[in-house]
Amino acid sequence: SCVHVAGAGTTRVPRVARVQRLTQVMTVHGVRARPNGHAPVVEVVQPRRPLTNERTILPVLARHRGKQGVWWLKVLLPGRPNGHTGWIKKPGTLAAVTHWAVIVHLDERRVDVYHSGRLAQSFPAVVGKPSTPTPEGRFFVEEWFQITSGIGQPYALALSARSNVFQEFDGGPGQIALHGVYGIGGTPGSAESHGCIRLDWSAMAWLGTHIHGGVPVTIGP
Repeated sequence: SCVHVAGAGTTRVPRVARVQRLTQVMTVHGVRARPNGHAPVVEVVQPRRPLTNERTILPVLARHRGKQGVWWLKVLLPGRPNGHTGWIKKPGTLAAVTHWAVIVHLDERRVDVYHSGRLAQSFPAVVGKPSTPTPEGRFFVEEWFQITSGIGQPYALALSARSNVFQEFDGGPGQIALHGVYGIGGTPGSAESHGCIRLDWSAMAWLGTHIHGGVPVTIGP
C-alpha cells in the first residue's frame, strides 16, 4: 500500500523507485543539449569531483541510441541551474546502480531513506530557515566524505543542489549538503539552517556509512 494512515487523516507516501541507474564518468565528457554529436556542448563533466577527487557518478534518466549506433545517456547534472540535465556519450563511462534513495520533507523537517523502494530509516532534521530555504527539486549525492574533526561531524553528503540565496558560501559554490549538527548547532525538527540539512550524530553516522555518490535525493514540501 502507498497510503499510510496517520490519525484521522492520510499522508500519501511518495513512490520511490526500487533501483536507480547510475553512470561512473571515466573520462572528460562534453555535455550536449541533445543526444547528437552535432548538438551544442553546454558544459563539460570531469571524471573526478572537486572536493574529494572521488569518481563522478551521475544518475541516468534516459538512454538513446544515436546515429552510427552510439549510445547516449541523459544524466542529472550538479550545479546551477538546480536539477538541470544533459546528454553524454556512453563510451568512457561505466554503468552502475543504487538501491538507495533519500527524500527530504521540508514541511515535516524529516529525512526518509529508502532501500529497494521500502522505507529503511527516518530521521528528524534541521532544514533551511525561511530567509535561506533549502532548495526543492530532484538532486543526488555529488560527493560524500568523513569529517574527522571540526564542525559538521561525522560525515557530509554534498549534494548536486545549490542555494537559491547564496551564490557562494565559505568560499564554495553555495552547495547544499547533509551534515551533522556538531559545532554548528540546531535542533533536529526545526528550520534554522542556511539551507543545508543538519542531522544529529547518530543519524549522520548511519547515512555516511550507507549513502554514497550518485544516490538520488528528492527535496520537497
